[in-house]
Amino acid sequence: MTEAGRPEFGPDQLDALVDDLLALLGPRGVSTLDRALDRASRDGSGMSPILSAQHPLGRPDAVCYPKSAEQVPAIVRAAVRHGVPITARGKGTGNYGQVVPRFGGLVMDMTSLGEVTAITGTTVTAQAGARMIALEQAAWDAGKQLWMYPSTVQSTLGGFLAGGSAGTGTIVHGRNHMGFVESLDVVFAHEDAEIVRLEGAAAQPMVHTYGVAGIIVAATVRIEPLQDWRCLYASFDSHREAFPAAFRAARIEPKPRLLSADCATIVDALPADPALVRGRANVRGIIDAAALDETVAVLEAAGGRIEAVRSGLAQTARLSTLSYNHPTWWLQKAVPDTYFHMECQGDSLVTRLQEVEEVYEGGMLHLEVGHETMFGMINGIYRDPGQVFAGVPALEALGVRVHSPHQSYVDLDADRVKAIARDTDPKGLLNPGRWQQ
Repeated sequence: MTEAGRPEFGPDQLDALVDDLLALLGPRGVSTLDRALDRASRDGSGMSPILSAQHPLGRPDAVCYPKSAEQVPAIVRAAVRHGVPITARGKGTGNYGQVVPRFGGLVMDMTSLGEVTAITGTTVTAQAGARMIALEQAAWDAGKQLWMYPSTVQSTLGGFLAGGSAGTGTIVHGRNHMGFVESLDVVFAHEDAEIVRLEGAAAQPMVHTYGVAGIIVAATVRIEPLQDWRCLYASFDSHREAFPAAFRAARIEPKPRLLSADCATIVDALPADPALVRGRANVRGIIDAAALDETVAVLEAAGGRIEAVRSGLAQTARLSTLSYNHPTWWLQKAVPDTYFHMECQGDSLVTRLQEVEEVYEGGMLHLEVGHETMFGMINGIYRDPGQVFAGVPALEALGVRVHSPHQSYVDLDADRVKAIARDTDPKGLLNPGRWQQ
C-alpha cells in the first residue's frame, strides 16, 4: 500500500482486469470510454463548495455493469486477483463524494440489478440497484409501506443502505442502521469471493459504511401496514411562526411520516406549486388521516393558512423530494455560487432559532422533524472553509450537534468499520480513500 491507503496498481494490472471483465461480461458490460468514466465520477458533492474546489475528487479507469447478482463475486475476484480497487455505485445521488473513486480503478455500476424479488407481511427483498420508489410502490400494492426511504426517491436500495441514513419514516423509525435491515447479501473482497448472507444483528454493521467493508448485492428491509396518508401544506407570514408550529405538530399521534419547514426565501427557490406560496414560509408534511384535524388546528392556531391537502403515492413521493438536502439544492440552483450548508440536530434549532441562524452570514435554516429531536440544514453565504468550520463550536454552544457534508470519510463508528474491513477487505481494495488521515 502507498501513502494514505492508495492500492498499488498500474496499467498492466488494469489491462489484465479489463480483459477478464470483457470475457465475463461481454463488450457492453465494461467501458473505458471517457463519457462512461466521467459519468461514474459524478455525485451530489457539488452541493459543497469545499468539495467542489477539490474536483475532480477521483476518476475511475474502467466501469463495469453486472447484469446478474451472480456476476458480482466474479468481478470482485478478478479485481482482487489483479490488485485493482473497486467501488460500487448506485444512482450516484449522495452528496459527499462517497462513490467517487478517489484512487481510480474500477467502478461497478449496480443499477441494472433492479429487481424486487419478494414481499412478505413484514419485509420486502430487492437487488441493490432497485430504486427506493419501486420498493415503496411494491409495498403499497400489497397494502404496506416501507419503514423509511430517502428524500431522493429514485436512489437505489444499495446506495441508501451504504451511504444514506434517514428520510421519510425516520420520525418514527430512526435511521437506516436502527433495525430497518433484516438481512443483506454482500460480497467481500476476497480471492474466493462469493455472495454471503448476513442476517439480523450480523447485517447491521454493514449499513452506512460506503461500501468499504463489503459490496451490497441485495437486501431485505422492513415494511409495515400502510397508513392513510395526507400531504398537508400550510403557509405562514414568517418562519418564526412556522418552525414552532412544526415543533408542536411533531408530537401529535399518530406521528407524521415526514414534516419539513422553510423560510420564505427558501420556499421561493422551490419548484412552482400553488401550495408553496411565494413570499411566505411553509410547513409541509405527510400526516396520518387520523391526525389531520389536530395537525390543522395546531398550524392554524400558530397563524398558518392551509394551502393544500393531497393524497396518493405520487404526492407523498413528491413531498419527500422537498425534504432534507433538497431545499438546499434548490436554493443553490436559484442563487448559484453563494450558499453552503451544514447538517444540524437538536431542539435548539427551534427553541434558539434566531441565535442558530445568526451563526453564519445570511443564515437560513431548513427544518426537518427528526427521530426524537429536530434536524435541519443551516444555510449560509460561503466565504472560505475556515469560516464554515469556525461556526461549528458556536452551534455546539447553542446545543446543536453538527455533521459536515464537506467530507467523504466513513463517519459512523469508523474504528468499528475499519476493524471489520481488515477481515472483509484485507488488501484495502473496496472504495479506498474513505478513512480520515
